[in-house]
Amino acid sequence: MEANFRTVDLHLAHRWAIARGLAADGLGGSETCPVVVLELNDADGRRGLGEASPSRRYGENIGTVLDFLKRIEPHRLSPRDVAGSMAYLESVAPGNHAAKCAVNLALLDLAARQAGQPVCDFLGLGFTEGRHVTSFSIGIDAPETIRKKVIAAAEFPILKLKLGGPRDHENLTALRQAAPHKPIRVDANEGWRTKEEALRQIEWLAEAAPPIQFVEQPLPANLEPQDHAWLKARSPLPLMADESFLGAADVPRCAEGFHAVNIKLIKTLGITGAVEALQAARQAGLQTMIGCMIETSILITAAAHLAELADFLDIDGNLLITNDPYTGASASHGVVSFAKSPDPLGLRVREAARSPAPQARPAIDQPISRP
Repeated sequence: MEANFRTVDLHLAHRWAIARGLAADGLGGSETCPVVVLELNDADGRRGLGEASPSRRYGENIGTVLDFLKRIEPHRLSPRDVAGSMAYLESVAPGNHAAKCAVNLALLDLAARQAGQPVCDFLGLGFTEGRHVTSFSIGIDAPETIRKKVIAAAEFPILKLKLGGPRDHENLTALRQAAPHKPIRVDANEGWRTKEEALRQIEWLAEAAPPIQFVEQPLPANLEPQDHAWLKARSPLPLMADESFLGAADVPRCAEGFHAVNIKLIKTLGITGAVEALQAARQAGLQTMIGCMIETSILITAAAHLAELADFLDIDGNLLITNDPYTGASASHGVVSFAKSPDPLGLRVREAARSPAPQARPAIDQPISRP
């Protein structure tokens, strides 16, 4: 087994801001997002792809991902024993969820290719074309910019608005003016600091039109469980855990304080942990959403393979960037599809054609190889 990995700077179509890290004026955010792409090559020349999109919220960054991947001994990894390979990764170092996610994706990509199947069929899940719709996310910004973003996202039937800033009311108004009839999801990203403040904001949202489907992570995850339970008991809208939920072990606690959970592959150490988390959440009576970070089509397509286990999808990270170096599952008009997938096997992802546009910056740099 040979492992190669490299950093990729993803360029955002719009400056991206959420409640964490806002400047004093309620704006801020980033124009680029670095990720790490991993390739595992077996002795027969098959290639498995993986990706790490680390988040500072969980104490990870590009440096921690690269440091972890450099410590891996590729001969200890096997697509025929994904569970054993993941146990080996745990022995290398604890944590490092994003890096382990990349390895898990690449191993399952290889395993499915060796079996001659796409990942969803290899896992026994299948995929129903025309059924699964992703929301499209609108980051925190000035109201006039929110309106322009919403107009630009006209093809998407469901919008997700980031809240938790000083202009929440103005931003929601701007969205409603540009898209008066679309269903909306909102995500506070821990932006409301107390349960009382969160309840006031949710009561305001409950009166808004069009209807709000749910409110994601209204309170900081580090508050006491009884605070989340207090809010759940009083909230007029469903509550979804994101930062409060990493994986299956968090299901019992989140069932007390939320109606639903957001499963992201970078939190669950990849596809294997995501399937476990989705099944555990459903068994506990929680609704499930598969979410994402800013990602390439590798991670987004990997998440799409699990769509049959989810009530909601929020896998638009590749739609928010301008230089996705891969192609995979599509999302025309928000409908997630493999119908035009460039590859019938594994994750169904291939490297995209490079843009000849002179203003485009190189997407991939810093190649690193490990025998």
